[in-house]
Amino acid sequence: MSSPVLPEETEVQLDAVSRRLALTNDVAVRFARMVEIRLLEDRVIDLFGEGLIPGTTHTCQGQEAVAVGIAGATRPDDVVVCTYRGHGMALALGVTPDALLGEILGRQIGCMGGIGGSMHLSDSSVGLLPTMAIVGAGIPIAAGSALTAQVLGSDRISVSVFGDGSTNIGGFHEGLNLAAIWRLPVIFVCENNLYGEYSRIDRTTPIEDLALRAAGYAIPSETVDGQDVDAVLSVIERAAARAREGEGPTFIEAKTYRYAGHSRSDKAAYRPAGELDSWLERDPVRLYGEKLIANGTLDEEGIERIWAEQRDALEATLERVLASPRASTADMFTRVQASGS
Repeated sequence: MSSPVLPEETEVQLDAVSRRLALTNDVAVRFARMVEIRLLEDRVIDLFGEGLIPGTTHTCQGQEAVAVGIAGATRPDDVVVCTYRGHGMALALGVTPDALLGEILGRQIGCMGGIGGSMHLSDSSVGLLPTMAIVGAGIPIAAGSALTAQVLGSDRISVSVFGDGSTNIGGFHEGLNLAAIWRLPVIFVCENNLYGEYSRIDRTTPIEDLALRAAGYAIPSETVDGQDVDAVLSVIERAAARAREGEGPTFIEAKTYRYAGHSRSDKAAYRPAGELDSWLERDPVRLYGEKLIANGTLDEEGIERIWAEQRDALEATLERVLASPRASTADMFTRVQASGS
């Protein structure tokens, strides 16, 4: 029962699409992916402290179940638009650790050639549109992508992933309104982690349950425990089925929490005493491991093996990335396109 965790060809070394498909078909791989996200984000904090990451960076420890649930319930040819807190979503969708860390560390092997950095990640092979540095900017873009699929007669769907703070901006309301009127095949996923940057939701928003806002646009909504990967996967599967059948958009509010501050300069001293501790008790990675043990998918040895394999794989990835060429100033102009008159 200590289980087939990863195949002989280490799962983290597969191409992006193969990584994505492995996630969809194997619950042990889902757990491994959550562990991978947690370990990589912890390592990113260290790398930032060592001065190896240009600019700033935003990590998602505590929100792994939302990313993996979305990825497990959608297809590689679907389109996902998420926020600048996008490392976990990128890994969940299948972006390789080499491509992700390479981008964060400004290396040419990065998924954007090292010129986008932590806040601008993309991989078209698994449907990840460039992550958005502007709050809420991905919402109308996801609606536009869904309109494209609708016009072309494709059953591809779009997923917009955003934080609770995004529900207070104009683009949120415009995007939902158009999606409802045109019955677009799009899923709006709000990661309600209680904080819009440094401000707690009760200081910026008059309601706690953001799913209520979908009713104003006649969009069906569900609220889900964002710490339970299977619950997230199930609700996304239902919404995806609706979208593919032409029934229009769904709004999903995932109740979750980020364990780190907003960015690496933020120590999150504004959090009420005991709040972090209460959410640490509902650590999604630990909860899923316990669930897999309880249902006989893995045993303690299997869980420990996954953690060890993912630690070793991450350090090997980091070694490769640090030995790879840095992006140069000239690289900024290699992906620029111009059209004639």
